[in-house]
Amino acid sequence: MEILDQLQRKLNFKSTPKRIVSLVPSQTELLVDLGLLGQLVGITKFCVHPQSLRKEIAVVGGTKKVNYQKIRALRPDVVICNKEENTEEIVLMCSDICPVWVSDIHTIHDCMQMVSMLGRLFESDSALAINRSIVEAKKDFERFISERPIKTVAYLIWKDPYMIAGQNTFINELLRLNNFKNINGGLNDRYPEIQLEALKEADLILLSSEPYPFKESDVKALKNALNKEVRLVDGEYFSWYGSRLKDAFAYFKTIH
Repeated sequence: MEILDQLQRKLNFKSTPKRIVSLVPSQTELLVDLGLLGQLVGITKFCVHPQSLRKEIAVVGGTKKVNYQKIRALRPDVVICNKEENTEEIVLMCSDICPVWVSDIHTIHDCMQMVSMLGRLFESDSALAINRSIVEAKKDFERFISERPIKTVAYLIWKDPYMIAGQNTFINELLRLNNFKNINGGLNDRYPEIQLEALKEADLILLSSEPYPFKESDVKALKNALNKEVRLVDGEYFSWYGSRLKDAFAYFKTIH
């Protein structure tokens, strides 16, 4: 059967893939929620949901560097990747082992499309219910947020140097839904460096828990330096696409 991924690449399978290597933490969580835990044979060291996963399934590396010999030894039918989180080299090298399905996520629509496409690829009946939950949670949140004022925000993902989430990112899409106007919304760089002084343009500064693990000490330091509202936020709810999105909107309410 011929299947498209989100880069519109054509992949051919003799039958429904049964042995899966996932190199994207959020998509690993989605595969579990699609009922495919028993078919996962390889994951990354960052695949932390469910928490017991790394004790049960072979770890083949990270998202940027993997052990190709380990992957080959697992005899996967498919490797699941993402355009941003994984490298082109990983996709090319893994393609010599088996078909590689690549997602490309910028919006909630892209996220839901991925859920549907993976549900179809693996013949999972759970995809429809996951997407329905996302739609319902989003509608409820849109009613909740409709009367909240718009705030200009800077969403920091890194320190030394400071880096923020820019436009054309999934994070930016979720900031917009929260009535947060991204301080970097008009620039092309997806994750640009930013000087401390430039952060003064924001009404609110959000420090993500990942990929850099910001702490309360960072909150205190930036508050003292900028005299601005600074808050820690759970980066998984702002950047993990897939089934986590159905629970993200309840978390966003707590921020407001």
